[in-house]
Amino acid sequence: MTLNLIPVTAQDYRGLARKRLPRNLFDYIDGGAYTETTLAANVNDFETIQLKQRVMRDISSVNTSTKLFGETLDMPLVLAPIGLAGMMARRGEVQAVKAAGAANIPFCLSTVSICSVEEVAEAAKKPFWFQLYMMRDRGYVKALLARAKRAGCKNLVFTVDLAVVGARYRDMRNGMAGGLNPWGKFRAALEYPLHPAWLFDVGIKGKPHMFGNLSNLVPNAKSITDFKNWIDEQFDPSCTWKDIEWLRDIWDGNLIIKGILCPEDAKSAVSAGADAIVISNHGGRQLDGVSSGIAMTPRIKDTLGDTTTILMDGGVRSGQDIIKAVASGADAVLMGRPWVWTLAAKGQAGLETYLNTIKSEMRVSMALTGTTNVSELNQKIFDTG
Repeated sequence: MTLNLIPVTAQDYRGLARKRLPRNLFDYIDGGAYTETTLAANVNDFETIQLKQRVMRDISSVNTSTKLFGETLDMPLVLAPIGLAGMMARRGEVQAVKAAGAANIPFCLSTVSICSVEEVAEAAKKPFWFQLYMMRDRGYVKALLARAKRAGCKNLVFTVDLAVVGARYRDMRNGMAGGLNPWGKFRAALEYPLHPAWLFDVGIKGKPHMFGNLSNLVPNAKSITDFKNWIDEQFDPSCTWKDIEWLRDIWDGNLIIKGILCPEDAKSAVSAGADAIVISNHGGRQLDGVSSGIAMTPRIKDTLGDTTTILMDGGVRSGQDIIKAVASGADAVLMGRPWVWTLAAKGQAGLETYLNTIKSEMRVSMALTGTTNVSELNQKIFDTG
């Protein structure tokens, strides 16, 4: 038996989160679409990239900081928008924005967060990012963006790969997607008393359990499922690049298009007025069997060159993954599951520790590839044989 007294890696925190969370909540964060082939590829494709060790270089000073949208960050990392984060830890989005602030990196709040944009703004020490889905009710979209502006948000991440919801079989099996009969509901309810630490800290002390940004739109909602039903009806499959132009007209901050996975769409996003794109397959939760984000990054970088800021997500688990992504052409990365696993396992303090570990991993890996500055990272640090 391995004596793991102190969690270090993303997998360590994942194991702790699995023990702490009710099954349906863990599966919601952990799972992907269909057979989860792309979910696995997101991680595996990072592992296939080999670094080239270099020696006898002056690495007495290694700088992991970078500039993104005019802001200096301690490392090229953003905490990605995650729905329901406040169900994984007590007022989870608030804890996350505090941890991101301590690490001097951005936090991006999801439209379907438990904590409202106003609650997160009260806890934030600097402006955070906001993520938006296009809804059929454009009046709601305008109102929500106005709230984000009042909260100080300057960077809007617009997710474009959720016109329809992917088939997430884990959520179907455990009832997270609905459809349970009375016996199934009873069995699902038994999960909560089997996790007493979560039940007391989040289930009881973490209320209210509602989508804070939607509470005024679904006033009669009594559960997360009620909100989910409304959201599923609001996703707009008719959304096109013209809607991006409409969004550009009403949002005067930076517009970041998330969900780009081919060079053609990358060019369309820039033409529609995007200030940046996120190369993403939604963490393998939408269309299974597509390319990983890291595999597409150099192809899209070759297409766009330096015409726009490029971010990527999917499979980022360590500081080494970050330098691999930047060397492949990304200006920065978004990381999702690991920060939620860590928050669920050890709260804000644990997340701050994990982010410090990632920064240390970046520093050591850069030093041992003979790189002293993020701006120097390119494919020369790869061992291509």
